[in-house]
Amino acid sequence: MKKIGVLGSGIVGQTLASGFLKHGYEVMIGSRDTAKLAEWLENNPENSHLGSFEDTAAFAEIIVLAVKGTAVEAVLEQSGEGNLNGKIIIDATNPIADAPPVNGVLQFFTDQNSSLMEKLQGLYPKANFVKAFNSVSFLRMVNPDFEVRPTMFICGNDGDAKKEVSKILDQFGWEVEDFGAASSAGPIEGLCQLYCIIGLNENRWTQAFKLLQ
Repeated sequence: MKKIGVLGSGIVGQTLASGFLKHGYEVMIGSRDTAKLAEWLENNPENSHLGSFEDTAAFAEIIVLAVKGTAVEAVLEQSGEGNLNGKIIIDATNPIADAPPVNGVLQFFTDQNSSLMEKLQGLYPKANFVKAFNSVSFLRMVNPDFEVRPTMFICGNDGDAKKEVSKILDQFGWEVEDFGAASSAGPIEGLCQLYCIIGLNENRWTQAFKLLQ
């Protein structure tokens, strides 16, 4: 199985890293402070590693981007452009601004005609970004227990990268709906806002989206 590098040591990064380990991958989590991951490492002793962002990006065959949207550019810069080129980057980030929600609606620092992933793809044109995992709580990211498979919406410019990510999502218990190129990232990032309206207003965080057709 491929080596997975998770950039981000918060609950999303730890959840996805544990999910990859569950499915037989070798995983490294990148963090500015690896000491805070001691408990995670103790609970996941096999095929798991900790390192800096640069170490993790160099280690990985596939990178998972799981940091705050406001921090993502700095994290990728610290990872090193040479360690990103040619690799699949699963982008689980959202452009959430450092501002309070308005009636449960998260405030984005992008506008309605742009997306964070498009900006990142422009900054690192030799990497293959695929948007995924951004529209669901960490509680349901890995093999969610529903009566039917929920839908994960993805997009990206590279077809082979999306096929690889789709295989991962199938392992993780999702059906995949490919919405095409990176230009679709804005609407997919907007699903985070829709999801969190229910969470913030009603404290319900275990739902997921399903495309009926």
